[in-house]
Amino acid sequence: MSSVLVPPTTAYDLIVFDCDGVLVDSEALSCGCLLDLLRRRRIDIDLEDVFDRFLGRSVAAVMDHYRAIGLALSDEFPAELRALVRKSFEISLHAVEDVESVLNDLDTNSCVASSSDLERVNFSLQLTGLLPFFAGRVFTAQMVQHGKPAPDLFLYAAEQMSADPGRTLVVEDSVSGVQAGKAAGMTVWGFVGGSHYASRNGRALLLAAGADRVFDRMADLRLSKA
Repeated sequence: MSSVLVPPTTAYDLIVFDCDGVLVDSEALSCGCLLDLLRRRRIDIDLEDVFDRFLGRSVAAVMDHYRAIGLALSDEFPAELRALVRKSFEISLHAVEDVESVLNDLDTNSCVASSSDLERVNFSLQLTGLLPFFAGRVFTAQMVQHGKPAPDLFLYAAEQMSADPGRTLVVEDSVSGVQAGKAAGMTVWGFVGGSHYASRNGRALLLAAGADRVFDRMADLRLSKA
């Protein structure tokens, strides 16, 4: 997959990073854990279905989906998933390639807005050494009424960071995240450098969802004024 040169980020007052699949290469791990738990409950689903339905969505959205089709998951499901994901992350999680150097060079205000719960986001960032870049600037779906693809989380993050949505850049890897950013009136760049896009056409998916640009190497998040 060839990368697309992206324009300078200095046109924006705030950059909002999704966490999973953008800062940390976690989507394949977490979706694999979700698949495992669903299959234990004899739900007929494969990994591609998990990616298509739940990538970038909260656990609450997963619960709502199955409740709506008459397959309500137990109240213990979120805790079971959280424990399984945590164990997987402890063994295999790593930061997206080049993201630390990009964050080191960043001279634009930035924050994280994730569908994952606050504990998991902080754990992921701490585990990969990225938490110091976002201390006190991590926002999650727990903090708003409606998660992605609704715009609530991104609008909340911009409000907390005193930023104009029209001058805010979102970096997202999921269809629901791209849709949320566009609904918030923000510019959205899709990132497809995570391992969960190794065999999937993420570029087409994110462009179809409304992404303004799509790139596959974090090093291409240009920071110069040129």
